[in-house]
Amino acid sequence: MLNRLTTLPRDTRDTLFLLVVIAWVMMPQVSHLPLWCTALAGGVLVWRGWLAVAGRHLPSLGWRLALLALTMGATLWTHRTLLGRDAGVTLIVVLLALKTLELRARRDAFVIFFLGFFTMLTNFFFSQSLLTAAAMLIALLGLLTALVNAHLVVGRPPLTTALKTASWMALLGAPIMAVLFVLFPRLAPLWGIPSDAMSGRSGLSATMQVGNIASLALDSSIAMRIKFEGQPPPQSVLYFRGPVLSRFDGREWLPPTPRPGVREMPANLNVLGPPLNYEVTLEPSNRPWLFVVDATAQAPRLPGFELRQTPQLQWLTSRPLTDIVRYSASSHPDFRYGPTRASGAALIALRDDVALPAGFNPRTIALAAELRRDPALATAPAPVLVQAVLQRLRSGGYRYTLDPGVSGQHSADEFWFDRREGFCEHIASAFVILMRALDVPARVVTGYQGGEVNSVDGFWTVRQSDAHAWAEVWEDGAGWVRVDPTGAVSPGRIGTFQRLQAPQGVIATALVTLSPDLLARLRESWEAVNNSWNQWVLNYTQSKQLNLLKNLGFESPSWEDLARLLMGILVLASLVGAAWTLWEQSQHDPWLRLLSRARRKLAAAGVAVPAQAPPRELARLAGQHFGSGPRALALQQWLLQLEQLRYAPVASKAASRQRLATLRREFNHLAWPDR
Repeated sequence: MLNRLTTLPRDTRDTLFLLVVIAWVMMPQVSHLPLWCTALAGGVLVWRGWLAVAGRHLPSLGWRLALLALTMGATLWTHRTLLGRDAGVTLIVVLLALKTLELRARRDAFVIFFLGFFTMLTNFFFSQSLLTAAAMLIALLGLLTALVNAHLVVGRPPLTTALKTASWMALLGAPIMAVLFVLFPRLAPLWGIPSDAMSGRSGLSATMQVGNIASLALDSSIAMRIKFEGQPPPQSVLYFRGPVLSRFDGREWLPPTPRPGVREMPANLNVLGPPLNYEVTLEPSNRPWLFVVDATAQAPRLPGFELRQTPQLQWLTSRPLTDIVRYSASSHPDFRYGPTRASGAALIALRDDVALPAGFNPRTIALAAELRRDPALATAPAPVLVQAVLQRLRSGGYRYTLDPGVSGQHSADEFWFDRREGFCEHIASAFVILMRALDVPARVVTGYQGGEVNSVDGFWTVRQSDAHAWAEVWEDGAGWVRVDPTGAVSPGRIGTFQRLQAPQGVIATALVTLSPDLLARLRESWEAVNNSWNQWVLNYTQSKQLNLLKNLGFESPSWEDLARLLMGILVLASLVGAAWTLWEQSQHDPWLRLLSRARRKLAAAGVAVPAQAPPRELARLAGQHFGSGPRALALQQWLLQLEQLRYAPVASKAASRQRLATLRREFNHLAWPDR
């Protein structure tokens, strides 16, 4: 098979190489494309490859028009439109595959190159991860190699020659791209498409049904990374506040809704102790939520967004977060907030936090009545009732589990009396329902708790599996107080930071069996690399550009300063390149340089070349070494033309320079003979 590939005609070989590159460009998008699109594009590429190998004619115009009509109809049927990101990417992928059925001439190849580069960029509509970038870098080199190969002279030059030229072009262009990346003004996120960029993302929800946070425990993807100033705090205080849920309809916990004509209660936040300073890199969630450690008296610093804080201490942004964002915050783990006395408007608001829907969880309500009949608890304040319920959790045989089963209509009854096991939201929901039945204002808070430090880069990593639900109870004189009933059932979940683990795959299990620490080290290393990519590439924002200008001495940098600096660097680089070229030409004879290159090439091929051999002597030695094949004759002819240029009369210096440039190009594209 390998021998057959090496003996294929050049057109067939080049076509197969281009088809492989196109397939590589399309491959990362398979999970985002309709099944018919992947099947049609793959089938067309295989068909075109078979036509090339078999030497068959390309399909007629009727076939191509029929496939185009099928593509348009299927796209319209799948996406209900031909516009937008998803429909547009579907069309461009199939059209790129269909264009290969018209690959007859060089101009057709150039159209395919253009479509290939554009399709390569569309991969970043779905993901800007390091893996995607690495795959597209390989695709870029492949397309550049095919493009260079299409410009090579007639013959069968090896693809490695085109690859070397393409790699050298990419390497020369890298400094320019780096300067453009650093200094080109960033007016808006390049890849963010708010309408549909976050489809399929998972994470915390704005509501909570018993069981939906448990599903996140199976997701080990990263929710956010934190860099603390100084020593990180204990894991037990790392509660990252998200949505606060105070309405319960019997099955689902919902956020509070303001009553018409009733003024919303202020937060009345009172922070204690020194602040905890840190920086958060938050992954996209398509939600307008910023997660901070309870609680922040000042708004997190996130340029480009308007922020507001709810009376429940949750920070909201002006728009959903569809890109990675980085913000800094100062939190106080020791704090008090909310009304301290149940009077006036506060009393009206607190009534909503003891409301329970009728007809749900009758045994839990009966349990509350039984507790109240205890003389020690009949008139006890909220802190005493909280401790009594927590003690019941500690001593009642309750268990913390990842798979508690599906809850029925009376979820709290099932937890307290039947199953006696649950995940954090089962425990928090049942706890809040019981506290409300005891006439104690209580509500559910969702967010993340804990995390782990990455030993490679020192960032604190919080995963989706760290999603958590806890409770807040209102106490007279103290306001809202955090109570985490999960800690009473499983202290390791909060204190020593023991997490329930989802079942691992075969490979992960094998790695853990082979070396218990190997998988953890590999994951930490990979996540550290990804974090560096996020910090220095994806999160390189306009504010960072302006901070760079400040460090360079600009007092009040702006976009105009960025543009002027960029143009100045490009002009300076152009002048330096032109000056170096002129100096090199004045110091060296270009004809001698070209002859020296020919000597080195012959010596590398095994020809014994005298140091001062002229072109005619080199041609004679090449003929002796390589024989009389067509490539050897082409090389000898080129050497004789080089000699003629030096010693034969020419019409003008301009004609001589033009002829030298032609010989230089021909030498670069010579198909080197085999011995």
